[in-house]
Amino acid sequence: MGIRCRDYNFPLGKKTYIMGILNVTPDSFSDGGDYINVEDAIDHAKEMVLNQADFIDIGGESTRPGHTKVSSEEELKRVLPIVKKLVKEVNAPISVDTYKASVAEEVLKVGAHMINDIWGLQKDPNMAKIVAKYNVPIVIMHNQDTTEYKKDIIEEICSFFEKSIHIGTQAGIKEENIILDPGIGFGKTSEQNIHVISRLDEIKNMGYPILLGTSRKSMIGKILDLPPKERVEGTIATSVIGIMKGVDILRVHDIVENIRAVKVADAIIKGDYHG
Repeated sequence: MGIRCRDYNFPLGKKTYIMGILNVTPDSFSDGGDYINVEDAIDHAKEMVLNQADFIDIGGESTRPGHTKVSSEEELKRVLPIVKKLVKEVNAPISVDTYKASVAEEVLKVGAHMINDIWGLQKDPNMAKIVAKYNVPIVIMHNQDTTEYKKDIIEEICSFFEKSIHIGTQAGIKEENIILDPGIGFGKTSEQNIHVISRLDEIKNMGYPILLGTSRKSMIGKILDLPPKERVEGTIATSVIGIMKGVDILRVHDIVENIRAVKVADAIIKGDYHG
């Protein structure tokens, strides 16, 4: 079993993969404005791949709490030039973080390899059929507008995933193209985020690859009382715990530091040691 992104293939079970975050937004919570310029964004993506990132995930709309929504046209204006260049210039699959089907179609048309949907195919009714049309992996993230859960939080997250998977497979998305993301920091309090991370193995029991995105998030900031760019060690702690719970992909800002920790964790937990 593995994740296939067009010409790239990632076997599962032996190694934890790293997805590098490339936000091309003016208002993302930790790196807003850092990579608005196309050349700066390209250079940063290349640096992440040089540092052994396995995927690059490009976001053109901030999804932090209180973010300003942008139109499909503005989102495409930000991400499309970068996707066009990166698919030709880096040796790694390019994922695009969007919940809009029109944006997904345009980036897939020019060669993007994966879509990362923070609303898990449940926001835009056309998203599932676009993903199916291009036969690419889809990251289905759990999300909701409030932090209220009537039942056990993991039970509700799994129910959300079941609905998303049904939407996807009905539209023609192959099961092997589905990746689940518990949505740390989305529709959850810090306490709920901690609880979800402690029970990731229960989500893993659904039988799909798991992506975990905790990098620099406010949960870590509250525990450590530190600003976003000083949360690397806290992020690493969650990365290692994620691996222990069965996570397959870690979505992070700080590539070098996380990869060092992941190599050690994989050697111990997954037996991936080649010393």
